[in-house]
Parts: sequence; C-alpha cells; structure tokens
Amino acid sequence: MGIAGDFVLVIIAGFLGALLARFLRLPTLVGYVIAGVAVGPHTSGPSVVQAHDIELLAEIGVALLLFSLGLEVSLGDLKPVWRVALIGGPIQILATIAAVGYTADSLLNMGFTESIWFGSMVCLSSTMVVLKNLAESGTTSTLASRVMIGFLVVQDLAVVPMLIILPQLGDLQNALPNLGKAALTAGGFLAAMVLVGTRVLPAVMVRIARWGSREMFLVSVVAIGVGVGIAAHAVGISFALGAFIAGIVLSESELSHQAMSDVVPLRDVFGLLFFVSVGMLFDPGFILRHPWEVIAVVGFIILAKAVITGVITRVFGYGNLAPWIAGLGLAQVGEFSFVLARSGQGLKAISKDTYDLALTATILTIALSPLMAKIAPPIGKFFRSRWSRTKTLDTVSIPNEKLAGHAIVVGAGRTGLAVARLLHEVGQSVELIEADYTRFSLVSTQGLPCIFGDATRDEILHAANLESAQSLIISVPNATTVRMIVHRVNALHPGLPVVARATHHDDLTPLRQAGGDALRIVLPEFEGGLEMARQALENCQHDPDAINHLVNEFRLRFQNGATA
Repeated sequence: MGIAGDFVLVIIAGFLGALLARFLRLPTLVGYVIAGVAVGPHTSGPSVVQAHDIELLAEIGVALLLFSLGLEVSLGDLKPVWRVALIGGPIQILATIAAVGYTADSLLNMGFTESIWFGSMVCLSSTMVVLKNLAESGTTSTLASRVMIGFLVVQDLAVVPMLIILPQLGDLQNALPNLGKAALTAGGFLAAMVLVGTRVLPAVMVRIARWGSREMFLVSVVAIGVGVGIAAHAVGISFALGAFIAGIVLSESELSHQAMSDVVPLRDVFGLLFFVSVGMLFDPGFILRHPWEVIAVVGFIILAKAVITGVITRVFGYGNLAPWIAGLGLAQVGEFSFVLARSGQGLKAISKDTYDLALTATILTIALSPLMAKIAPPIGKFFRSRWSRTKTLDTVSIPNEKLAGHAIVVGAGRTGLAVARLLHEVGQSVELIEADYTRFSLVSTQGLPCIFGDATRDEILHAANLESAQSLIISVPNATTVRMIVHRVNALHPGLPVVARATHHDDLTPLRQAGGDALRIVLPEFEGGLEMARQALENCQHDPDAINHLVNEFRLRFQNGATA
C-alpha cells in the first residue's frame, strides 16, 4: 500500500504506544517514541518501508506544534512572575547550555559545535509534561507553579531563535553576516505578516466564521498556518518558523481561541507522526552499548537543571520550597528538544551517537518527571529543617512585635485591598499575604503590613501568625488555591473563622468539604444579586427592615448549603 500502509502502521503503533504509556503512567509522547522504535529499522517486526516519506509528513507535525504554540503564547502568563521569567529565563537557558556543553565537550569529546547543540537540546523543559503534573496535583495556581510556567513560556519562545542561530555554528566566520541576513529576512517577513495578518486575515476569518461552517473554518486555519510556513520557506526562513509567525499573528484575533480549539486534534495526529518518526531514528542498542554513560548523563542533566533553575528562582526572591519545586519540576528535557535534534541531524551538525544520547536523555528524564515533582516538597523541607535556621521572608511594614487578634487577608488584588483598607479604617489590625511580587511592592505605598509568599505553604501562614489570628479572609479568585489554603488553615488552626471567595457555584461543595464549621463562603455574583434585589425593593418603597431581614435570610440559607 506504500505510504498509506506506512501511515496506518504508524497510527496503530502510536495508539498502542500511548496505551502502554498510559498503563505505565508515563507521558503519552514517551509511548509515541517507543512506538517509533518498534516500527523503526533497528528492531524486528513490522517496519515502516518509506521512512523518508513519513519524516516529510512529520515536518507538518513540527509546523503545527509551533503554529499552536504561537496561537497560545500569552505574555499575560508572565505578568505575575515577569522578572524571574524574562530575566531569569534567558539566564537559565544560557547557563544550562554552558554547563552541559562544557561537560559534553570535556568528558564526552563532542567538539564545540556539537556540544552547543547538545546543551541547547537539554536546556529546554517539557511544557506538556509539567502542566500535566501540575494539573494532576491541583497546584497550577501556586507561586512555584507560576514561576515554572514563566520559565516554560520563555523556553518555548527560545526555540525560534535557536532554530535560526544553531545552524550557523558550522560556519563561524560567516555566522554574524548570516545571522544578520536571517534576522533582516525574518524581520521583514514578520512585518509583512503583521500587515497582512491585522488587515486581511481577520476579515477573511470573520467572513468564514459567519458562514457557520466548522469545516471551512478549520480548513482556513490550517491553510493559513501551513501556507505561511511555505511562504516563509520560499524566502529562506524555515517552514516551522513561518508557521510560528502565523500563530503569533492569529493569536491577536478574537477568533484565536476557536482556531486553537479546532487545530489541536489535527496537531495531535501529526504530532504523533513527528514523535514516532523521532523514535524510528533511535537505536535502542545504544543504551545496551553505553549503559553507564546514559546513567551518568541523565543524572547530570537532572542535577544541573535542578540546581541552575533552583538557584535562579531563589536569587530572584522566591524562597521557602519554591526553588526546590521549580528546580526539580523543570529538570526534564522537553519535547522541543526533538525538534532541535531532528534539525541538527538533518544538517549533519550532530552525530548519530549524540542524537541517540539526546533522545535517550529526553525519554528517561520525561519518564522520571512525575517522580521528581512528587519528591521536591519533602526534599525541600528536609534541607530547610537541617540548614535553614531562620525563615527570611520579604515583608513590608510588618510590626516588630508579633500580631495577635488580627485578621489575615490572602490576596492583595482589588478585592483583598478593599477588605484590608476597610478593616484598617475601623482599627482592626490586619496583615496581607500576596504571591505576586508586583502587587506586593505596591502594598508598600498603602501603609499595610504584607508578607510576600504562597499562602498554601505552612511557613507563610506561620509567618503571618496564623495561630494567634482572629479571622482569615481569602480573596484570591482561583478555586484550587482557595481550597488548598482552606485545607491547610483547617489543619493548622481548627475553628478559625474563615471567609473564602468562590468563583462558581460548583466550587461550594469542595470548599465546604475542605473547611470546617467556621467557614463562610462569599460568591460575588450571588452577593451582587442580593444587593441589586435590595436596591430594587427600596425603589419599590418596601420597608428597609423587612428588606434587610429578607436579604439576611437568603444569605443564611446560602451559607447553610441551599442552592443559590
């Protein structure tokens, strides 16, 4: 059947590999790579005949991966942790490349160019794996998690300049002119794409969306992604980079979310082709021939990435367990290293052994990633108990004497600040906890005591003197974070009156299960409805006392679990 038979074989093998990965509780992409090994030329059994044709189809997978990355890149994700992400992120990338590259050059005799390629592949972490680990642990909105997401966004964006810079390493004499030419070409292409993308493409997509045909909308999105990729290739820019630029341009459209939703299934299918094709080039005998080298390299990669990321996180002011969680959580090698590995292999910039070593390290570190994420908090607590004599926390206007009978407000956003100011106005001592450094800094101008840290951590709650507090108010909007704080407070200070914010009615039951009898829940939309009803009744000349009694009765029924 030719290419059709090979395509079917790859899809079935990928499906079986995904089932195996699911059974072993490993990331799906590990299963895809294993499937590629199974149908590759280095193992017995059914094999892909026209491997080159599958590799060409896999290029579409790379383009769709970068296209979807462009669609979902949000600089808003960097706002809470922009300093450590935008400054610390590039430092982490360069430091990892330097450390791994120097080690590879010195101990593995790779040579300068090949060691830089190897270090560049290793410096990237896996966005898919990390986000999956955070989602499964329910810690997506914690401070350490936001630091990790900031690093990941910067790393994903760094893939694009790497694809431009790394191929120039083989010709260092002409590297600067070539880079300048590539930068000018990419800049001109990007400017043209922005012009077309802001004036033409949105109008076309809106017209297609109005037709109401999901099929036409999907075809238009894919046509734009791969079409821009082909146009980029025609002017000397990589096909994948062109697709990324198309995604960036479309991300500014109001239809970007629907475009992302539609393209994901197609991206995943062609992504399967890509990861299987990566596995097809891998020789499993490499591990049998170099077992100790593989163990040493994997151990060094995990240690180096954990230390570098952890130290940078700590230097930028994130204390307690955040450096440990971020360091070990990002200690794996990511899926975009496969993109660099394939590029380096295609340019003959890296040898087959280096390719196999990078691929092996990627697979093993990704497989170990859930374990690294799980052991990070206990390891951090162990070392802190041994060597951390004092807990140094960034604070603003915190009194020297310990507070007692005070109210703790978690979150210094608009809601939290309003609560804290009102309490302060009536003479109630109050202390804020804020995990966003920008908001934390702004509190210094308000004259309110504040602790910078993650309120889901026991150390931060102890620093706020939770044991002697009279009340605690949780104003942050994220349901997972609120539930985790309520759970910790209930364990550390049972019976403490807690007022917690809920975003949706579905959050009420989990919150009540996490808290005790002293928990009170405020649903802003419900309270807004009560206030609107109260004012409407006043306008209708109803008795004010009767109105207040009715409103309080409704609120009491809500607090007792009645459906709002």
